[in-house]
Amino acid sequence: MKSIIELIEDKRDAREHTAEDIERLVSAYVGSQMPDYQMAAWLMAAFLNGLSSAETAWLTRSMAGSGRMVDLSSVPGIILDKHSTGGVGDKTTLVLAPLVASCGVPVAKMSGRGLGHTGGTLDKLESIPGFCVTLAYDALLRQLLDVGVVVTAQSADVDPADKKMYALRDVTGTVQSIPLIVGSIISKKVAGGADAIVLDVKVGSGAFMKTEAQARALAHELQRVGELLGKKVVCVMTDMSQPLGRAVGNSLEVCEAIRTLKGEGPRDLTELCLALGAKMLVLGEAAQDERIGRQLLLDSIAEGRALATFRAWVSAQGGDPRVADDPSLLPVAGFATVVTAPRGGFVTGFDAEGVGRSAMLLGAGRQTKDAGIDLGAGLVLEAKIGDAIDAEAPLATLYASDPELFDAAREKLLASVEIGDGPAEEPVLFHEV
Repeated sequence: MKSIIELIEDKRDAREHTAEDIERLVSAYVGSQMPDYQMAAWLMAAFLNGLSSAETAWLTRSMAGSGRMVDLSSVPGIILDKHSTGGVGDKTTLVLAPLVASCGVPVAKMSGRGLGHTGGTLDKLESIPGFCVTLAYDALLRQLLDVGVVVTAQSADVDPADKKMYALRDVTGTVQSIPLIVGSIISKKVAGGADAIVLDVKVGSGAFMKTEAQARALAHELQRVGELLGKKVVCVMTDMSQPLGRAVGNSLEVCEAIRTLKGEGPRDLTELCLALGAKMLVLGEAAQDERIGRQLLLDSIAEGRALATFRAWVSAQGGDPRVADDPSLLPVAGFATVVTAPRGGFVTGFDAEGVGRSAMLLGAGRQTKDAGIDLGAGLVLEAKIGDAIDAEAPLATLYASDPELFDAAREKLLASVEIGDGPAEEPVLFHEV
C-alpha cells in the first residue's frame, strides 16, 4: 500500500491513480489520518494535472460512500432531485419542488447555504418564519411520504468527504476544476438517495461557468459520472447572462417564487420551471413526453394544487403556511430606495455577478462563511435585457436595513447594467440539453 506522500507525488507527477489509491486518500482524510495540508497539496496537484475519466468516477464514488447513504427505497415511485450550478436570482427550487410534487412525483433535495452574492436555497427557505431546514432521517422519510417534497440541509454524516474537501478547496484556489466539481455535486446526489436528477448548468456572466465550452464540458461529465453510478441524469445548459426573474435576495425571491406558483411570475423564471419540471415528470414516469408534462404543470398551477403543495411543504417543516397567501409575513428590510437610469435607451446587457454583488452589499449575502445575512435585504429589477427605458426611470429598487449601505450598492448596480441606443435581443434561455 502506498503512503499518502507517495500518492501526492504520483499526482504531482501526473501519474494516474488506481481506484484503491483514491479510496485510500478519501478514507484517510475523512478519518483524520491525512491532515489538511496534505489534502491541499493533493487537490492542487489534481487541479493542475487533472483527473482521468476513471479517476473522476472513482473519486465521486469514494466521496459518496464516505458516510451514510440515505435510503429512500421505502417511498413509492421514482424520487427526483434537481440541482443548479448557481446564479443570481436562482430561486428555481422553491418553485420546482412543490410544482413537480403536486403532479405526483416525489422530490427530495439536500441543499446548501450561499457564500457570496446572495443566500443559498436554505437561506431563502429560512426567511419563511419558523421554517426548519434540519430534518432527522425519520422525519425526512415521513414528510416525503405525506407531502411528497422535502428540502433539507445535508446532515453531518452524509458525504462528509465533500464537506471537508470543499471547505479546503474554497481557501486553496482549487474550486474551478471540472473533475473536483463533478465529484462534489454527484457524490452528494448519490448519497442523497434520489433515483433521477435534473441538473441545471448555468452559463454566462452570473454563472460559475462563463463560457458555453466550459459549461458543456461540465454538463457532459456530470451526466457521465452520474449515470455510471446508477442515477438517471438529464443536464440542461441555461442562461445566466442576466439575473433570473427580477428579485435578488432571500425573502424577495421567496415572494417571487410564490407569485410564480400562482401563475403570476416573471416569464423567464416561469418558462425555466416549466421546462425543467416537464423533464422531471418524464423521468418520474408521470408524463409520456415533455409536452404532456408541461400541460400537467400548467394545470396544477391553474387549479391551485402547486400552491397548496407549497403550503403543505412549508407547514410540514415548521414554517408559517400563511406566507403562501400573504407574502407580507416575510421579512422586509426597513429601508428602500429607487435606482434610476442614468440615460434613456435600451437595456442591452448585465454583469449578472455584479448585480448579485450589489445585493450582497445590501446584506443579502455572506462575504465570509460565518457572516450573518439580512433575509429581507436585496433588490428588485424594474428592467431586463431588451426593455426600453427613459432617463431617470426606475431601474431597480434596493432594500436594506441600513440606509448607509445604499450608496455602494447603487454604484455597483449601475456599473453592472449596460444601456445602449438601439434595442437588444432577449437572451436565449436554453443553450443546450
